[in-house]
This record gives sequence, C-alpha cells and structure tokens, in this order.
Amino acid sequence: MRRVFIYDTTLRDGAQCEGVSFSCEDKLDILRRLDSFGTDFVEGGWPGSNPRDDEFFARASSLGLTNTALTAFGSTRRYGVRPEDDANLKALASCPAEWCCIFGKSWDFQVTEALGISLEENLAMVEDSVAFLASKGKRVMFDAEHFFDGWRSDREYALRVLEAAERGGAGWVVLCDTNGGSLPSTVAEGCRDAISRVRIPVGIHCHNDSDLATACSLAAVEAGCTMVQGTVNGLGERCGNANLCAVIPDLALKMGVDVGEADIPGITGLSKFVGEVANMSPSPGMPFTGDRAFAHKGGMHVSALVKNPRTYEHVDPASVGNARRVLVSDMAGRASISEKLRELGLEPGEDSPEITRMIKEMESRGYEFEGADASFELLVRRLRGDLAQRFRVEGFRVFMDSREGGMDSEASVKVVDADGVMEHTAADGNGPVNALDNALRKALQGFFPGLKEIRLTDYKVRVLDEKSATRASVRVLIRTTDGVNSWTTVGVSENVIEASLIALIDSLEYALMLQGQEEIQ
Repeated sequence: MRRVFIYDTTLRDGAQCEGVSFSCEDKLDILRRLDSFGTDFVEGGWPGSNPRDDEFFARASSLGLTNTALTAFGSTRRYGVRPEDDANLKALASCPAEWCCIFGKSWDFQVTEALGISLEENLAMVEDSVAFLASKGKRVMFDAEHFFDGWRSDREYALRVLEAAERGGAGWVVLCDTNGGSLPSTVAEGCRDAISRVRIPVGIHCHNDSDLATACSLAAVEAGCTMVQGTVNGLGERCGNANLCAVIPDLALKMGVDVGEADIPGITGLSKFVGEVANMSPSPGMPFTGDRAFAHKGGMHVSALVKNPRTYEHVDPASVGNARRVLVSDMAGRASISEKLRELGLEPGEDSPEITRMIKEMESRGYEFEGADASFELLVRRLRGDLAQRFRVEGFRVFMDSREGGMDSEASVKVVDADGVMEHTAADGNGPVNALDNALRKALQGFFPGLKEIRLTDYKVRVLDEKSATRASVRVLIRTTDGVNSWTTVGVSENVIEASLIALIDSLEYALMLQGQEEIQ
C-alpha cells in the first residue's frame, strides 16, 4: 500500500481566508488537534512576518507533538540579496521548526513580469535559498508556485526550477496550482512529467478556484505524488484550498492509500472543531463531514436504506465520524417516519400512518420538521400521550415604545403550571421576541429552576408566501442549548410574534423533557 503524507496549511494558507483571524491561542489549539488527529505536517505560519507567528513557533516548540512535524513557511531570497543577508531566510533558519517550506516562481511569465528578473537569476534564487536553509540544519520543501501554468507555458523551464530546488538539497518539491485553474487531466500529466525529472518525492498543492482542488489532488496522487497539501474545511484565499476533510477520506476509503496515523473516524469532529475556532461554520453540504452529507429525505430512499444502507450511501457514515439523518417532511413515507422514530429512540407503532398524515398536513400549512427534530419528537410524544403538559401560556402582551435613538420592547406573560398556579411576569428585551423570551423564562423559572441554564443560540424567520406581503405566514426556527445538548423547534403563524412564541414554548418543553429524563437516569 502506497504511503501518502498529509500536509495541513490551515494555520497559514487557511488563515488567508476572508473572515478568518486566528489568535496565537487559536493556532496552538488547532495544532494540538491536528497532532492528535495524526496529521504528518502542519504549516504553522511565516516566522518574522508578524509577532503572532513568532510567538506561536516559540510556544509550539514545547508542545511535545507526537504525530506532526511542525513546518515554517517562507519564500526564496529577494533578488540582489545574499541568502545569509535575507531577513526572511534568517528568520526561517532561526525558527525552532525542523522543516521549512519555501515557495518560488516556476512560471516564466511570473518571473519576468512579477519579479522583473531573468529566468536564470530565478533559478539561482531557488537553489541557493534551499541550500542556505539546508546548511543551517533545516529539512526543506520547495513549493513550485504556479507550476502548472508554467509547465503549460514553458515546460522545460518549469522542470528546471524543480531541478534547482533538488540541487539545493530540498527533501520535497511540491507542485502548486496557485490560481486554481487547472483540470485534473492537466495536473496528472504535469505530475508524471515532474516525477520523471527529479529523484526526490513530489507533492501537490491545489487551490479551488475552479471547484476542482479535491479532484486535482486525487489525480496527482494517482499520477505518483506522495504528499497532499490542503486545509481543514477547504479554508483559504479566494475560493479556498483543497479540502482535507474530503481528500483524506477519498485517499483512505476510495483509493486504498496509506495515510499514516490519520484518524479517519475523527475527521468530522476535526472539521467542526476548526470551524468553531475559525468562527466559520463548515458548509452543511460538505462531503463526508457536513450535516447534510448523510441526510435522507425522499421516502423511497429511506425505504431502500432500511433494507441496505449501501443503496443510497457511498460509505458508512460512522467511518468518517458522521451520522445518518432521516429528514421528516411532506415527502416522507411510512419508512421515513419509522426510521426517524428509531433515530430519536422511539419505537415505530401502529400510529405511524397517523403521524405521517399529521406531518404532511402541518407542512402544508408551512411547518418544516426536517430541521426541527425537537418539535417533531414533541409532536409524536403528545400524540401518544407520553408527554404531560407541564405548563400553558394563558396570554401575553408585547409593548414597543419609540424613543430617540431606538425602540424599547417589553413583554408580559401569564403562565399556569400543572397544578393551576399562575405566574404573571414582565421583562424587557432588545426586541419584541427577546422580551417575550425573557418574560416567558422568567415566569417559568419559579416553577422550573433548571430553565435558568437555557439560552437561545439562533433565531431564523422565513416568509412563506412573499406575494402576500405583510399578510404572509412566517416560519420561525429557534435553536436552543442547555450547555450540553442543543435542539431546534419550529412555529408557524401569520403573526411573527405568535410564531416565535410557539417555537419558544416547544424549546422550553423540550428542555423540561430532557431534564426529566436525566432525573430518571
């Protein structure tokens, strides 16, 4: 089985993604997680470029990494400057990282137009920059920037650049599709040509500007490359880099490639962790690790899945740490409902047809249960008589006053518990829904102190019939957490406040149900 090394550049190339800004602590946390995942190389940043990266390398050197070789990034020397006098190379030489990865031009157009130097001078810059770092005890990789554009423009010169890095003492040369415009067939052909020209290992580094970074990376491996560079969740400048959360499972599960210590079942957790630290949630439709990667909605699909998951799943969701989800909607059949009940820990019964009928009827009125599992579970338990009503809302009012510079919102609510005891409470908020939420939870905390830990984390409103303008029904989805669990509830009404209240009541009833289950356990 051929070994392919995984090189993660989330902390450097991924940090160039719009909207991403890692602190030093963020970078250290991600490095630890990548090490425990089993990543071979992690590119930590560019020493000397900013104080944060310098602090990171100083602190990272004492982490005691077990799987990962920390790598520092930089460039070849500047034109007209000796390597020993180049600030960038001196910073790399003094960096505690064992490996250095430097980039240089391999496209003749870039050399003459961007650098404005001769092609021969560029070759000298590549060779002596690599040689300088090697003389300082560093193990060196060379990123051949714009390799495939250069290979198409002047094949011989692009290959001579690789040979210059090899003469300088590079341990790897990495072929970069920097503009992300190459097709997989071109990448494969270019990789085979490069591999036949140098004696050292060859890697691949693809950008996703044509939505082909994963395909090009796999084509490169098929052509003989033994390293793939990319980022978690495909983070990166412009359209991003090759997404390691797709590349790694494809290599291991599809191509039978040895990816070392990489923990394939841990890759969904890695994706979510990096998304949380980057404050950029992964796309739910992302292959392998996305929330929708193994979500099934069509009734015929679910019916076949029950018989054999291979009918509509290309891999076992558990093999990448994900889980199958059955979506309940007006497209659902009995098989979908039965499978969803099992997913929620409920047994299918003779009432499954009635549940199916009710779901279809409610969704015709604008409800959507495929993203609101908590409301669906409450509906089933209420239908079966398994859920006692812990409270009811007798009435509510919402007041809004205009003032200079803004609006004041206040809500009052009357709540009655199962024993008939009423609580009448008012609360302020930064909007009518927030005020109503505050008043409702304030009233209920007297009956149920455990609700004090409950908080809303997301609130979405969808207008269901735009043509009806202000008379349109709206659907409200609310995401709630108790700090451990999180759940989503839904409400529909022609009045956005009432729709919000319906979803709020469900969110709190679900919280009480969870707390009751914990007490029983």
